Amino acid sequence: MTLTAALAAPPPVALPAHPGPDPARAAAEATAAVLADFTGGRHRGVIVDSPPGAGKSTLVVTAARAIADAGEPLMIVAQTNEQVDDLIVRIAAADPRIAVGRLSARGHTPSPRVAALDGVTVAHAVDDLAGCAIVIGTADKWAYTKAARFPWAIVDEAYQMRSDKLLPIATLFDRALFVGDPGQLDPFSTVGVDRWAGLSWDPMQSAVAVLARHNPDLPVHRLPVSWRLPASAAPLVSQAFYPDTPFRSGTAAGDRRLELAAGCADAVDRTLDEAAGSGWALHELPARHTVRTDAEAVRACARLAARLLARRPVAYDEHGSHPVGPDRIAIGCAHKDQVAAIRAACAAEGVPDGVTVDTANRLQGREYDVTIVLHPLSGRRDATAFHLEAGRLCVLTSRHRHACVVVARAGIPELLDAHPSTGGVHLGVPVKFPDGWEANHAVLDHLARHRVPAVPDGPGR
Repeated sequence: MTLTAALAAPPPVALPAHPGPDPARAAAEATAAVLADFTGGRHRGVIVDSPPGAGKSTLVVTAARAIADAGEPLMIVAQTNEQVDDLIVRIAAADPRIAVGRLSARGHTPSPRVAALDGVTVAHAVDDLAGCAIVIGTADKWAYTKAARFPWAIVDEAYQMRSDKLLPIATLFDRALFVGDPGQLDPFSTVGVDRWAGLSWDPMQSAVAVLARHNPDLPVHRLPVSWRLPASAAPLVSQAFYPDTPFRSGTAAGDRRLELAAGCADAVDRTLDEAAGSGWALHELPARHTVRTDAEAVRACARLAARLLARRPVAYDEHGSHPVGPDRIAIGCAHKDQVAAIRAACAAEGVPDGVTVDTANRLQGREYDVTIVLHPLSGRRDATAFHLEAGRLCVLTSRHRHACVVVARAGIPELLDAHPSTGGVHLGVPVKFPDGWEANHAVLDHLARHRVPAVPDGPGR
């Protein structure tokens, strides 16, 4: 079968009789357009902008299966080992017949979920994976592969990839599909990078930014529907973080609901009731300047998680219903020391094992039913570029399928007004949009309608 024939008929999607604003139709048409451009031979690269939960991984798997079915070799580049394993599991679940190779470092021990798959071969050299239809590895590992050449490549999470990581692997493929989320966190470095600011090849730009800058004729597609975010969340996330590439929810109001067992009248239960009813809640502590590991805010996050599980939540959605267990709940924050403090507080509150507690960087790309967020600006005296970064707040507020609870001290809008964006301006550097200052205000304006005042460490806590 030729590649053109394999892609001629995309996977069937249930569509209405007449065209319209149906999300399944919009998503299917966007996917078909991406695959047509990718395989049409007119361009060496195709860029796909994907909002949170828009089916980015599904698109990668669909394209990978089509190329494998056509009998043509494919390399896939991911940014972390966890992302590599995620893709391997997804491809194996979609079609167990496909031989998949995992390109790994010498001495790498496969994760249990990869080791359990029969059709996956793990090796540290591409030559040892010659019989595999698809070879998947991190950008760092591919950089040490010099002799291989593939007609097709897919770069996943391309906006997380620094441009200097694309350069050493660009000679390994003829055509590539670059898929990623432009609203998430940008690549970062722990060393000073001002010396490269403004240069067209600045290594701290994302691979997509440099690629588009040097190849302005490359087609750019966007996935228009988020299947993760509910109807209560997609409009806010789209407006605040994706003003130039708006998207909609794949579900309508009322398609999802979160039911909780009866609670009491304290602030924690009222916050959970608000989140279950509207999809959002702001658990607002009194205004105060605090250290980064604010003990009251940390305890509030842990108590919210403990009480949520105690009220035996059940989620209802387009797929049916299921109890929301610890593995479907996440607590997100900005710093590793906050993660450690929240984990300790969760243990003290008796929160069961399985609840994810991590930074925005580590939560990127993951999905839960309910998320609890410690606002990056809560209790701060200043608003630094790190805490104002739109991508960080975007990640934290876009991981949920049903509800998001934000824990914050009062006074953040005033803090923002006292610290407008004052970052340095460099000639030749594209303006980052949306601005973190504006994005924070947009989110806080919305959360003000779902505010529940909290009295810490008292009977109304």
